Amino acid sequence: MENFKIEVDSDGVALVTFDVPGRSMNTLTASVIKEIGEVVETIKSDAAIKGAVITSGKTTGFCAGADLGELGGSGGIGGAGSGEEGLKAAFEAGFALNKAFRALETCGKPVAAAINGLAMGGGLEIALACHYRVVADHPKIQLALPEAKVGLLPGAGGTQRLPRLVGVMAAAPYLLEGKSMKPAEALALKVVHEVVPADQVVEAAKTWIKTKGDPVAPWDKKDFKLPGGGPYTPTGSQVFIMGNAMLRKQTYGNYPAQLNILKAVYEGTQVPFDAAIRIETRYFLKTMMSPQAKGMIRTLFLSLQELGKGAGRPAGFAPSEAKKVAVLGAGMMGAGVAYVQAMAGIETVLIDQSQEAADKGKAYAEGLVKKAISRGKMTQEKGDAVLALITPTTDYDLVKGSDLVIEAVFENRDVKADVTKKAEAQLAETAIFGSNTSTLPITGLAKASVRPKNFIGIHFFSPVDKMGLVEIIMGEETSDEALAKSIDYVLKIKKTPIVVNDSRGFYTSRCFGTFVQEGLEMMAEGIAPAIIDNVGRATGMPRGPLEMNDDVALDLSYKIGEQTKKDLGDKYEERPFAPVLEKMVVELGRLGRKNGKGFYDYPEGGQKTIWKGLADLAPVTTADADQALIQEIRTRLLYRQAVEAARCFEEGVITDPREADVGAILGWGFAPWTGGPISLIDGVGAKAFVETLDALAQKFGTRFTPPALLREMAEKGETFYGRFGGKAKAEAA
Repeated sequence: MENFKIEVDSDGVALVTFDVPGRSMNTLTASVIKEIGEVVETIKSDAAIKGAVITSGKTTGFCAGADLGELGGSGGIGGAGSGEEGLKAAFEAGFALNKAFRALETCGKPVAAAINGLAMGGGLEIALACHYRVVADHPKIQLALPEAKVGLLPGAGGTQRLPRLVGVMAAAPYLLEGKSMKPAEALALKVVHEVVPADQVVEAAKTWIKTKGDPVAPWDKKDFKLPGGGPYTPTGSQVFIMGNAMLRKQTYGNYPAQLNILKAVYEGTQVPFDAAIRIETRYFLKTMMSPQAKGMIRTLFLSLQELGKGAGRPAGFAPSEAKKVAVLGAGMMGAGVAYVQAMAGIETVLIDQSQEAADKGKAYAEGLVKKAISRGKMTQEKGDAVLALITPTTDYDLVKGSDLVIEAVFENRDVKADVTKKAEAQLAETAIFGSNTSTLPITGLAKASVRPKNFIGIHFFSPVDKMGLVEIIMGEETSDEALAKSIDYVLKIKKTPIVVNDSRGFYTSRCFGTFVQEGLEMMAEGIAPAIIDNVGRATGMPRGPLEMNDDVALDLSYKIGEQTKKDLGDKYEERPFAPVLEKMVVELGRLGRKNGKGFYDYPEGGQKTIWKGLADLAPVTTADADQALIQEIRTRLLYRQAVEAARCFEEGVITDPREADVGAILGWGFAPWTGGPISLIDGVGAKAFVETLDALAQKFGTRFTPPALLREMAEKGETFYGRFGGKAKAEAA
């Protein structure tokens, strides 16, 4: 065996060390699953073995679960073919891990898990299949079943063993939300039996084997009762009634994984264990073959991982390291950039027009550091070292020696041009100048630069310390070397980079804007704001379009509109909602959440409510919504964003489906259940998507008109991941 090593001691206890060669972390690959059967057979048939302890040979953790690369690829479970034989083959492939773990659990000898690091997904499930669990006492160890986060359900006994250990109610957040538990929490829940120092986990597990070893799982004993009761007991029935309602409230029915988890638990807890795990496998397969699971696995795991390793970095350039970076503008965005840089060990010069403004920017970092120290997540020494890296100033001479500049000043071309010239006067020829503009074309801004090949867009998202995406924008003259250095910088500050080409709004702001604007179009049509925002949230977006507009600030939307009008001249087409927005911002000073009044009123300490005066500016003619209208609004909000993403492909603004999907979900919160706007189109199919767009365009206007690229793809039966997948290294769904 290449993944397991078995050593039997003088007491007859077999130490099974799990160590997948060539990998930093143990995962359940196809070869591992095959060898688990061999391990079980050895334990079962070797008379010299009295019991076994399973541990990891990795210092990185116990086991990170299934190999989602194998699972999501063409050779995964879903590729077994069609028809009865195909279904049977798919079930056998899906049941393989459940079968292996059940064989371990019923091998007739006591088996203990010595958990010496994180145990996630299948890693925790193999531990749950053992009769005893000992975990190392370390603050960084986590135990979890996180499958629901990528659109799957635990498919190796997790939906059956955990509820039988702790009860359905206690198990729910760990199954449905993928919540993790620390060792002490796992002990309190009785998920594990002992928490001991890291160097004693194997010995403690062996001691149990030698002194108390019981080879029968609790649910295999005649007197077993489900903690809290099953679905048909008074207590248990309430759990499922309330759980179903809460699930609907939280997911709006968008995520089949959560519903299927609840079904697997409901049905599985009523039958003997061997039947229960077969039920689980059926729901696992049903979930895995859904468009939601395919899209979420690909985007939220595989693509995110690839981009997080710099997949978009051009080849042929030596790795670079930004040791000193100047940030121009100490407002909310600049202050956030300064903080994440300092956290990454980068010397940071934070410049603003006044010392007071620069100091205020550093104070933002001080607040975050203070909070981290108070919560025990950072030592005082570490906090002091982080803050020492930030120098607030008005002096551009301090820019000297910077490897990179991040410009984060007001969205005005003249202001940006002024600071560009001041900073570049201090920069070495090899330094990179990055503008954090969210909408202004980079090629135009680069005209203020004497080194346009080193001028690039580096667009952060607010709040910078929480948002994981950075959009890198290539101007017409930006060099590949500047791109390589920018990606190196983004990876150093622990963000995920996507690379796009220049255009107004680039990719993220352009597509996000369509969500907000479509909500405003609906408001101008007379649809009640409450309906617009409620359906907006039900699509899976983090907030409704009017709420979202309040969050990003109405005056920002107004200023962007005015700048666009100025730039486009006669080509600018004013929308019906524009006068409403202008009146709210210019005449009424309703700027959004930031000043407590926008489309909503935000009373201090109270709940927000829709501003009553909005009905005077945008009279409501549709105050009730039937199912047909709800579906139409839902389709409009999602498809309007998706068709804009397709236009970005046609125009060459974005060229990699991975970056389009990851950028959408991380950047503006596009409904994660879809896998992103490109996965949404591929999942629906280009032909059906175009047909729906044509109907929407006829009813609501040319903004829904499919681009020529989409029509061509519809005719050829193509997908984005198929057509553009050479670069993406991913197959069509």
